[in-house]
Amino acid sequence: MEQRIVARGPARIGYLATGQGPAVLLLASLGRGAEDFAEVAPLVAEAGFRVLCPDPRGIGASGGPMEGLTLYDLAEDGAAVLEAEATGPAIIAGHAFGNWVARALSAARPALVRGVVLLAASVTTNLDPAVRASIDGSFDPALSAAERLAHLRRGYFAPGHDAGVWLSGWYPPVARMQRAATAATDQRWRRVAERHPTLYVAAAADTIAPPPSLDQLREALGEQVALTVIADAGHALLPEQPAATAAALVGFARSA
Repeated sequence: MEQRIVARGPARIGYLATGQGPAVLLLASLGRGAEDFAEVAPLVAEAGFRVLCPDPRGIGASGGPMEGLTLYDLAEDGAAVLEAEATGPAIIAGHAFGNWVARALSAARPALVRGVVLLAASVTTNLDPAVRASIDGSFDPALSAAERLAHLRRGYFAPGHDAGVWLSGWYPPVARMQRAATAATDQRWRRVAERHPTLYVAAAADTIAPPPSLDQLREALGEQVALTVIADAGHALLPEQPAATAAALVGFARSA
């Protein structure tokens, strides 16, 4: 994958790019970066797409102001990548927290978007306090590796999967920035399926975002939504089932 950088005002957005064809923009989870798509991106590129994986501000080559932001600012960072590539309207796919940025991009820059994929995405705010504690514990540097691994297993990975692959790759200052940006954002970004065709890719064993029904998705997102459930995967999804995740992305990108 090729490393590129695009400037947007005081921000610089580093991103990985691979493949040729219609664009697919992949947005990573809370406090994590483009490396999460290392297995998925090549599979999507091989299917005939230009795959773009930006790092959030504070990771890799990406930097810029980290305070006073909203989800729309983070969405504009992704828009800058699409405009630099000049690939035309893209499929925007966000994993976990990244789905919120994907939906914000759909709201802020609809002409850049032809479809949205929500990967292991939360569409409600209801969350078991124990699971929320495991989200925070997964990247708490004050905890031991064994404690963090227990949190990863509880919150992110299906039984029998190696949660140790996510012991690294966490950036707590980025997670704090992203949470603050979310809290500072209005609600118009949420109903993405009123603006663009949307695919919700659920992980069957997800404890953070359990698979919803299609009716629940339509109520939360709008009518233009379809549902795919990937077996034997938790909220991490990407390292657990990269081939199935890529297949869902490709199928939607070809039909949207």
